[in-house]
Amino acid sequence: MTVARPRVPVRFLASVVLVVGVSGTAAACGDEPAALVEKAGPAGGWQEPSSYAYTLRSGAGERALIGTFRVTVRDGKVSEAVGLDDSGRRVVKELPGHVPTIGELLDEVEQARREKAHTAETEYAADGHPARITLDWEKEAIDDEALYVISAYEPLSGGTEPNG
Repeated sequence: MTVARPRVPVRFLASVVLVVGVSGTAAACGDEPAALVEKAGPAGGWQEPSSYAYTLRSGAGERALIGTFRVTVRDGKVSEAVGLDDSGRRVVKELPGHVPTIGELLDEVEQARREKAHTAETEYAADGHPARITLDWEKEAIDDEALYVISAYEPLSGGTEPNG
């Protein structure tokens, strides 16, 4: 005798796999900033130094800049970008000019605000530097989001003067 099994819709299974995968990925991210403060901006305002290094994890949406990178900025420009995962290595190899400074990421937030994006938020670390940027240009559009997580930020010697 054969027992009939209830059919589980493929769409339901795909949703479960997606939720579990995203949850596992978020839980596995060990480079999240420890303490985020203020979404609007740090007290006193952070000034981008001319030289610093940071790790950028760029995700969400369908864009060219997806992956994890170690970025060095000298004299206000990216002087070195190293891809730390497969996606990051691909971007560095194929589109090296796409890896931004923190100032360029903040410019993107300001552009999103000027254009009345659905979401344009910046969260700051306790020392004042941007630690997380969340963008969603249109509420109803899919794959237009951007999420930038900035970690391991460190000003470099000779980089104490603000850029700009």
